[in-house]
Amino acid sequence: MKRHIPNAITCANLFSGCIGIVFAFKGDLQTAAYFVILSGIFDFFDGMAARALNVKSAIGKDLDSLADMVSFGFLPGVIMFQLLKGSDYPSAYLPYLGFIITVFSALRLAKFNNDARQTEDFIGLNTPMNTLFICSLPFIAKDYPEVIGSTILLISTVAITSYLLISEIKIFSLKFSNLSWAKNKIKFIFLILSALLIGFLQFAAIPFVLILYIALSVLHFKSVGKEIQ
Repeated sequence: MKRHIPNAITCANLFSGCIGIVFAFKGDLQTAAYFVILSGIFDFFDGMAARALNVKSAIGKDLDSLADMVSFGFLPGVIMFQLLKGSDYPSAYLPYLGFIITVFSALRLAKFNNDARQTEDFIGLNTPMNTLFICSLPFIAKDYPEVIGSTILLISTVAITSYLLISEIKIFSLKFSNLSWAKNKIKFIFLILSALLIGFLQFAAIPFVLILYIALSVLHFKSVGKEIQ
């Protein structure tokens, strides 16, 4: 029975992503974002459950990638599609550029599954963090519609995030094998600073959280490299 628990949690991730897509196509991007967060919670706990129960399997790994492709690949593409539809440059074809995020998310997930360097950390931005950033844009648009409604900004966002997904930038994973401060210091620092940013700025903090995540990763692995040398 216990071997089915992680897969059931992964399926909950997939189910949440599907509901989020429905809301995104209806134009309710904020509700879609809440289902992304729910998917992210399930995505965090399925791997933790698999490790705790010692029931890792090839099927579980494949199922996780398929669920992530929906929740953190297709869903952010739909959100960007809708944002481009409402941008300051009306076009029948421009919104479809949003699905470039979906394409590069698929490439990122395939790369992750076949890259032996990514057993503990990531090479390139992980899809849940990228999706969380994309989902923050509709919330920021409430206060800054002229900024988020900029076609140039949105297309630039598509290009930059797509590059980050398949880049060679090493990014630390937020999954914990233990709660030791010494071994997880960079993760705790990131989570504390992120919580403070979100507490003050709410969803508007997410772009800053993403920048912080990448910056701390670069500094962390640079210092690790120096220690090894």
